[in-house]
Amino acid sequence: MRSLLSFVVLSLGLLAAADSEPADSPYTLHEKRSHVPASWTLKRRYDSSTPLPLRFALTQRNIDDINTYLMEVSHPDSEKYGKHWSAGDVLEMFAPTDETIEVVRSWLLGSGVESDRIRLTSNKGWIEVSASVEEAERLLQTEYNLYSHSSGTEQVACDAYHLPAHIAPHVDFVTPSVHFDAKLTRRDSTQPARSIGQPGMGVGPKTVGKLEVALPTDVSTCNEYITLDCLRELYGLEYTPSAIGSNSYGIVEYTPQAYLQTDLDMFFGNFSPSQYGMSPYMVSIDGGYAQTEYQGFGYNGESDLDLQYGMGLLGPSQTVTLYQAGDMVEGASFNNFLDALDATYCTYDGGDDPSQDATYPDPYGGGYEGPEACGTAKPANVISTSYSYNEADLTPFYTARQCAEYAKLGLMGITILYSSGDYGVAGNGGLCLNPNGTQTTNGTMFNPSFPGTCPYITSVGATMIPANSTIYEPETACEEVIYSGGGFSNYFAMPDYQKTAVDYYLANYYPNYPATIWNSTGMSRAFPDISANGANYVVAVDGEFELVYGTSCSSPVSGAIFTMVNDARIAAGKSTIGFINPTIYSSQFAGVFNDITMGDNPGCGTNGYSATVGWDPVTGLGTPNFPKLLQAWLALP
Repeated sequence: MRSLLSFVVLSLGLLAAADSEPADSPYTLHEKRSHVPASWTLKRRYDSSTPLPLRFALTQRNIDDINTYLMEVSHPDSEKYGKHWSAGDVLEMFAPTDETIEVVRSWLLGSGVESDRIRLTSNKGWIEVSASVEEAERLLQTEYNLYSHSSGTEQVACDAYHLPAHIAPHVDFVTPSVHFDAKLTRRDSTQPARSIGQPGMGVGPKTVGKLEVALPTDVSTCNEYITLDCLRELYGLEYTPSAIGSNSYGIVEYTPQAYLQTDLDMFFGNFSPSQYGMSPYMVSIDGGYAQTEYQGFGYNGESDLDLQYGMGLLGPSQTVTLYQAGDMVEGASFNNFLDALDATYCTYDGGDDPSQDATYPDPYGGGYEGPEACGTAKPANVISTSYSYNEADLTPFYTARQCAEYAKLGLMGITILYSSGDYGVAGNGGLCLNPNGTQTTNGTMFNPSFPGTCPYITSVGATMIPANSTIYEPETACEEVIYSGGGFSNYFAMPDYQKTAVDYYLANYYPNYPATIWNSTGMSRAFPDISANGANYVVAVDGEFELVYGTSCSSPVSGAIFTMVNDARIAAGKSTIGFINPTIYSSQFAGVFNDITMGDNPGCGTNGYSATVGWDPVTGLGTPNFPKLLQAWLALP
């Protein structure tokens, strides 16, 4: 796991690695945060006699080699290209060693923890300890405090913690510790329901309001109103699925975000009559459902957008799966969704973090009281998510653990897409970083998104058709209502597959900014990878057509396009495209994307980066040219 991390410039956590040492080895700093996150305040020291169950995430066998394994099945030059693994293969390869388990267990016993208070999970992924606050503080050489969120949520956390030097290499992280909420877990009576359904500080699409003109009937006004026909013409999407029984496309939503069937009917009735009355195939995760108690753009805009265009582009023969995650009370995080796809992830590296992720059955009552979703959902071949965190919202350990799971899904032949964000070089909400690690709207340091910075997903930025232009002229980076998220990670190292493209950008178009406001090392993961149109979408929301903007548009559209490619490969007796980044950055795929060379992504008091010839941190490699993509992928084994 540690190889996934590159602590460069702005890392919010510190990791002390150590070789094996005697049992009396000195303590070393394991994790630390530099500030209390926004909306959280310190209340008091936590009562020392209070029970505090600890969870030790054990390091996984072979996890440092996961990149090698993934490249073997994902790089077009590899003899093993397309030979994806089974879930059983993945489990067998990454199970922790007996040595790791024994070293941690012996340390706990030697520290006075009785054996009946130490529990190893069934898949050997983590060790649980029934402890008190006083005992936990002694084991980790820390102090626990109680913090309060503006929503009313309370949480136990510490500023930093330590582990013996000989233990540190065997533990990825400990919970509870420095981690703060990646979601708001319970609805306060003073808070709107929407505040609990979003994963972290994720943001949805933007709207400029109701469409005040007649609905477009052709592609002559695509610079003002994007429809299904506009996208088909832009990207050459003339394709009829033929392997529908073997192919799948999934879109993820987080309650209370939900679609309205009446909106789907309204949209399809006007733009795809053959799909009128059709619905996605819903997979409920941890009590997720298409709620109708709360309506409005803030509740229905995201899901309506994703499904109308994801389903609409694929047509009536290809079923689209809707993964609806979380109930109305506890909500859900990306980790809860990943749990449902992969049962081993429920306990991998210590399992979910109860301070970060929703807990099921609902421990407080009033919410979903069924069992936690672990391995209950079959992964679709392509999965699109239009939500994101700011990388700085989460600790390096938390992001590394999740990023490793995306790599495992890639090994199994699954394509994972995430929108890159709508605030240019700033984070969600226009937040920028300060030198002390805090995030404010008047900060000056660029604030990348996550999972966009994970090297094992495909990050999707946004473009637009300029005013007074046609669909037959080049698009530009989106500079209307939203700005395409992009930049350089502060946590993850640059993967080899994008090194040539990013090095070319830095050599020829080096950003003229001081090194203190962006990661200028030339060694960090760069994003986005690709882009697609993200402006002026005509979307039916709550019985009206609205104009919608965002990378929330770009990701589901890209997902539909890659689903078409999968269909053609499956029909030809070939594998799914799986993790696409090594392929799309390769020389075999040169010129299969429409290069975007105009536009910027402003933020943090700057003009941000500029779109250039070749890859750039605004639009990535460019927008899809479907006929060329299809030809290139069908030429691969």
